[in-house]
Amino acid sequence: MVNPSSYIFNALIVNENSCFPGAIFIQDGLIREIFQGSAPKDFAFPDDTVRIDAGQQFLFPGIIDDQVHFREPGLTAKGDMHSESRAAITGGVTSYMDMPNTIPTATTRAILEEKYNLAAQKSLANFSFFLGATNDNLAEIEKADPGSICGLKVFLGSSTGNMLVDNPDTLYGIFSKSPLLIAVHAEEESVIKKNLIAFTEKFGDHIPIENHPLIRSEEACFRSSEKAVQLALKTGARLHLLHVSTARELSLLHNDRPLSEKKITGEACIHHLWFDDRDYHDLGSRIKWNPAIKTSDDREALFNALLNDTLDIIATDHAPHLMMEKQNPYLTCPSGGPLVQHSLVAMLEFYHQGKISLEKIVEKMCHGPAILYRIKKRGFIRKGYSADLVMIDPDNPWKVSRENILYKCGWSPFEGITFRSRVTRTWVNGHLVFDQGTFDESVNGQRLAFKLLS
Repeated sequence: MVNPSSYIFNALIVNENSCFPGAIFIQDGLIREIFQGSAPKDFAFPDDTVRIDAGQQFLFPGIIDDQVHFREPGLTAKGDMHSESRAAITGGVTSYMDMPNTIPTATTRAILEEKYNLAAQKSLANFSFFLGATNDNLAEIEKADPGSICGLKVFLGSSTGNMLVDNPDTLYGIFSKSPLLIAVHAEEESVIKKNLIAFTEKFGDHIPIENHPLIRSEEACFRSSEKAVQLALKTGARLHLLHVSTARELSLLHNDRPLSEKKITGEACIHHLWFDDRDYHDLGSRIKWNPAIKTSDDREALFNALLNDTLDIIATDHAPHLMMEKQNPYLTCPSGGPLVQHSLVAMLEFYHQGKISLEKIVEKMCHGPAILYRIKKRGFIRKGYSADLVMIDPDNPWKVSRENILYKCGWSPFEGITFRSRVTRTWVNGHLVFDQGTFDESVNGQRLAFKLLS
């Protein structure tokens, strides 16, 4: 299907550290022209051009989420590529990178290609998939194509059971030889096991959820992140610390150079910015994630690290589970929850509170992921770039409820929260897939491509 040309006018464009009244002309899926104000009267629009009045709403580049678990293949009762990409689109997320802990685990290039084929048929958003590391798949890792695979996921904590990489020689080999960026889940397994034994002796099988951040503790996070950083420094690997959750870990990261020149980077996730350990009392296992949500001091430190560029991007770690699973006792209750539909509006709530600028939100959710992963021609509103765009009404309040949650699992930790801003339209590759509550699912997203180092 060929999309008609589009002219979006009367918008407040937020892009590359500026916000200005402007307009955009889209043709063949690409941004062809960007106008300050409006297009000149003599600009030659094609006859099929669709004109859209933004009504002075904000226009952002599409959000890029580098950490999601869309649960396909193998776990599709919780979510799938269609359901979760649909929720993502509603939240302004136009590109995502999915993790390898599916069934089967994506630890070979052949399995990874099967996931890509599924996404091409089902995903409304653009997509890429991480290759997963194990203790015995270094040969697969060495052959991975950095132009078509976003990165290598290494679990240094056993959130996913058999994908734990705990052999020191294997880790050194991975960090020395991986052609891909290495993204790590960093929690020290020995510390967690010791803590878990102590709390099990005290509480038996019914450990109160409030103890989750004491079991998967600051010490567990720091020791594992420190080990990963030391390995990266020793081998020269490109390392990305996923979902940094403690103030202490920030000492391992730096803001002394532009993101494009950093080899060691870090991210904050929405749940670590929004919640703290006081929220376990009311929300319980709905906010059980690994790494755990920790103290209010940690939350504020993470937020400040985004503002001063010690942390480089914002992600979700979207990881849906069925509510019946989340109601299990602590030891059998899975960690993770759904977030992609609400990540942008949550950050815009911080904007309304005066805690962050629109420009900084766009930097951390759009530009930053594109730069960090070297994504080709996305993440910015620039001529010649793919027209991945999101329009936002900044003052159109709505309450999160079961009726408007699009996750397949049917719940959200934000249920009952009223957000002031609302995503009104989302374009993917120039196709208006979401328009004020209505979907046009006639065109699917595309596989992301990545720039190679010269």
